[in-house]
Amino acid sequence: MTMYRILKAAEIAENIYLYDVEAPRVARRCMPGQFVIVRAGDDGERIPLTICDYDRQKGSITLVVQVVGASTYGMRSLASGDSFTDVVGPLGKASDLCEMPIEELRKKHIVFIGGGLGTAPVYPQVKWLHEHGIDADVIIGARSQSLVILEEEMKAVAGNVYVTTDDGSYGRSGMVTKCLEDLIAEGKQYDHCVCIGPMIMMKFTCLTTKKYGIHTVVSLNPIMVDGTGMCGACRVTVGSKTMFACVDGPEFDGHLVDFDEAMKRTQIYKTAEGRAYLMAKEGDTHHGGCGCCGGDN
Repeated sequence: MTMYRILKAAEIAENIYLYDVEAPRVARRCMPGQFVIVRAGDDGERIPLTICDYDRQKGSITLVVQVVGASTYGMRSLASGDSFTDVVGPLGKASDLCEMPIEELRKKHIVFIGGGLGTAPVYPQVKWLHEHGIDADVIIGARSQSLVILEEEMKAVAGNVYVTTDDGSYGRSGMVTKCLEDLIAEGKQYDHCVCIGPMIMMKFTCLTTKKYGIHTVVSLNPIMVDGTGMCGACRVTVGSKTMFACVDGPEFDGHLVDFDEAMKRTQIYKTAEGRAYLMAKEGDTHHGGCGCCGGDN
């Protein structure tokens, strides 16, 4: 049985843990924006996690986990030398930025906005651009200083990094939307935004960027549950189409995402009765099928 050895484990902020995991086949194929499904223990919950970094030469990937439930609470005790039972991937589609011609990317003025744990999946995209000679600005948002992550790593690959905290305990004071508007008022010009974080933060960021005519991409990883499209949890309306974050995304045009519907649906999905209701109501469209999985092959 294949086990996925942990090469490094560290608590990088309050209740947020980083793991470098030996997964050579995933490391060889993954691209920024993609995710894996991780399981710790034979009875462990399947948890979809966006890949924070990868080292093709070493054959490892980096995952960042926030303790929010029983399974992630159990992960906090994992140490270097321990193993994850399963690491399935890479899943999902790579960032659109990786598909664009480099010369086209050089003409763009890009800002990344990472809210809380969303800073982790922002990092590989910023790093990929930097490796191709393109520097982007990054806004890191957190509730307080104790929850700011990857600041120094981001400074090594970004053009400018702006940290803002809700309580003003570190960096600028206020939400990421205030920071973005302040930067624009200071003379910054952006035409492309990538925003990853809590759903409510992405919603209000999209309302802000729409006001300024800034094309915005969001990652809907936060609403995933099983990561294969079979559970129906990440069903979302994008424009007039029904999509599934795990098989059609996880990245979408943020100005087309119905955030209110998605957030309401996520609340309903949390109970067994709610899941049964959604399955009965949505019928054959409840799940999107498995479009991308196949394991670490």
